[in-house]
Amino acid sequence: MATVLTESSQSAEHVLLVEDDEVFALIMQRTLAKNGYEVTVMHDAPGVEACVLTESFAALIVDGNLPSGDGFELCRKLRPRFGGIIMLLTGRDDDLDELMGLELGADDYVRKPAEPRLVLARLKAHLRRHARAHAPSANVSVLTFGDIKIDVERREVTRSGSAVVLTDAEFDLLVALASRAGEIVDRDTLFQGTRGVEYDGLDRSIDMRVSRLRKLLGDDPVQPRIIKTVRGRGYLFAR
Repeated sequence: MATVLTESSQSAEHVLLVEDDEVFALIMQRTLAKNGYEVTVMHDAPGVEACVLTESFAALIVDGNLPSGDGFELCRKLRPRFGGIIMLLTGRDDDLDELMGLELGADDYVRKPAEPRLVLARLKAHLRRHARAHAPSANVSVLTFGDIKIDVERREVTRSGSAVVLTDAEFDLLVALASRAGEIVDRDTLFQGTRGVEYDGLDRSIDMRVSRLRKLLGDDPVQPRIIKTVRGRGYLFAR
């Protein structure tokens, strides 16, 4: 049975932290609570799905390795039914694991050991981006490139009339590139625009999301024609 601890605040933003390291969980809980978040802590996978589907969470921070479950599997199961932020927090130090996490729908992948203030900063950036993305707008903007249609207002993408399901982070990256079609956009600009924080020169999440976008849009990963890599400079969305 998972342990559930909840610390309330006046904030409407409720965060679920699933972390088996009780010391780190307590530090993370206090850090989040001091910054105005309501925090629920669970130490294992059982009960997480039910909790997410019955409570209203703005974000989930989930450890990749749990005593009786797998954070990656939780992400896979919850992503289709949860529209908020999912951050995977894990000690796995492998790019393939990070790619898998992003493909399963995680908005971020933070490697341990992690500084709680860094986790907090990245959470804030994701929540700001999420709020902007879902804010009402009177403008309708549709970008069309061949059989690819990007409805910016409705946050919908279709290819040959069929829906392409993207996470918020993937959609934001696609729009950042497509809205500047024909231009080379560097990683610094993409990172700042989609993540809300400065690029550290090491994070490969942008590259991994580009790889996934190519797959979802039917682009050739070896000789891409839609999203091209310009070596040493960034990416170019072809007109």
